[in-house]
Amino acid sequence: MTTPQTAYDRDEYLNKELLRFTTAGSVDDGKSTLIGRLLFDSKAIFQDQMEALETSSRLRGEDGINLALLTDGLRSEREQGITIDVAYRYFATPKRKFIIADTPGHEQYTRNMVTGASTANLAIILIDARQGVLTQSRRHAFIASLLGIPHILVCVNKMDLVDFDRTVYDRIVAEFTRFASKLDIADMIFVPISALHGDNVVEPSDRTPWYKGPTVLHHLEHVVVASDHNLIDFRFPVQYVLRPNLDFRGFSGRVASGSIRRGEEIMALPSRKRSRIRNIVTFDGSLEEAQAGESVTLTLEDEIDVSRGEMIVRVNNLPRVENRFEATLCWMDDTKKLDTNIPYRIQHTTRIVQGYVRELRYVIDVNTLHRREATALAFNEIGRVVIETAMPLFLDPYRNNRETGGFILIDPATNLTVAAGMVRYAGSNTDSAREDLMWQAVSLNTVSEPPAVTTAEYEKRSGHPGHVLWLTGHVRAGKTTLARETTRRLFERGRCVIALDGDRIRQGLCGDLGFGEKDRRENTRRVAQVARMLYESGHIVVCSFVSPRQEMRDFVRALLPDGAFSEVFVDCPVDECRKRDTAGLYEKADRGEIPNFTGVSADYEPPAAPAVHLKTDVSTVGECVDAILAHLEKQL
Repeated sequence: MTTPQTAYDRDEYLNKELLRFTTAGSVDDGKSTLIGRLLFDSKAIFQDQMEALETSSRLRGEDGINLALLTDGLRSEREQGITIDVAYRYFATPKRKFIIADTPGHEQYTRNMVTGASTANLAIILIDARQGVLTQSRRHAFIASLLGIPHILVCVNKMDLVDFDRTVYDRIVAEFTRFASKLDIADMIFVPISALHGDNVVEPSDRTPWYKGPTVLHHLEHVVVASDHNLIDFRFPVQYVLRPNLDFRGFSGRVASGSIRRGEEIMALPSRKRSRIRNIVTFDGSLEEAQAGESVTLTLEDEIDVSRGEMIVRVNNLPRVENRFEATLCWMDDTKKLDTNIPYRIQHTTRIVQGYVRELRYVIDVNTLHRREATALAFNEIGRVVIETAMPLFLDPYRNNRETGGFILIDPATNLTVAAGMVRYAGSNTDSAREDLMWQAVSLNTVSEPPAVTTAEYEKRSGHPGHVLWLTGHVRAGKTTLARETTRRLFERGRCVIALDGDRIRQGLCGDLGFGEKDRRENTRRVAQVARMLYESGHIVVCSFVSPRQEMRDFVRALLPDGAFSEVFVDCPVDECRKRDTAGLYEKADRGEIPNFTGVSADYEPPAAPAVHLKTDVSTVGECVDAILAHLEKQL
């Protein structure tokens, strides 16, 4: 029995850091049992809950307490012994408070998993030690990656049924790691557990002396989640214009991301009018600074028109203001399929506009990650689409900002949510010179025709899927040399391969472009479209381009399916690049004869998390190519 909290205890609880996590796994992998064990062993179950649990377990004819019943709360779930809806639980430990979403493991409930995992910081994926890695395990990892969940905890459950055999555990870890290497997962750890008996759930188990890692609860309490939030891009969707009297006019809402201080200059979208923050008002008084997640009212120094659904941002950090974008869509309507001929209502933050799904490019097989052509999205299917709206939205890519990169589709006839979507790509405008968006270069007066030969047919003939290797780095870092040798080695292995080199591209396709920021972006856009067409015809495309901006490289990534693009950082100090420069390009740049030269008069943004990181000042060409090929073989 728990005792009532004091005021001090309540304040302490409210100030604790919150971790939202979701669980996923195949049928009978033990998700609900694990959650029950966490609650039971951390003493987060009230006395009346324990009595009800004992009664329910006894009525089911079970010996002891069935901890799974703590989350399998629906009557139909208990009758079937499975989880079919999202069950939420709340508990706290001295170190952190938690919200758990126990999601279904069945393939037909992909919709429910997307719903439960959409706001999670961490996903627990359970794997039955007896069954190993199943297609549903891969599906759950893919969906977690798709939803941008930054931390994955893989629990190899029911180790007691395989006598805590380390070889079984190691085999599962190796197989799952190979598959996960194709996904965008930043942090992943494995824990061998027995949820039924509590091994390595809350306390370390004596039956796994070979395992030296954390328990499940220890990892949940200590995983670093503060850096997961977007603290840079200030986005304030206006929910309500507050005008209680003639002397006060404020804009109320929740800070979606970033932070803002009093006195900072802001811009209202879409009007682009500027002002400064006069005050940040809350029920408890004024603040000097408002941060992500806080609900506040902003007052401005100038009288500018801002309405519900519009957005307040910093003047030097703007989202995309667009009415056409590409997105990943999870279809949730079990009665009707996606119809590209009817309008939907699209809700993005506080803004609701009418829009059409203009194009369904392909459907993703969530079990194999392969894509297939389709004319409609059905219940629980996930596809890549192009959406056009009647009024512009204020977009960030979902991978950068889950708050402003996510949206839902609403059927106007039924008022039901029929799909959840994630914006695939959109860079951040940092100045007016960069408002010529690479990704909006799509003619509205074209008709998309199906290809004469499908990508799957090309891949069947070539014997392998397509892939794009994107080598980026300073001039003379060794990109072209490595690209040539990689292409030759792949050709000799019988692969269908082609190389795109910066110098050759600028002698023809991009010969009309200079090296300013705008032309560099256009150069990348053209090359990206060519690389995509070559990929769709089953080629491994080896690209070697300086491509100094991360935004440029992310644009290429966004044109391709997940796992089909690999960013290779050809890393070499500028001083060493200068020594290799027999053409004297760096010297000309020093004299001002070559403007906007990367490494001299223009900056280079190194990849934050490249698939392959090569240091060409200390490694040989052969060693670097071996590393590229080793990575590529894992992707094919």
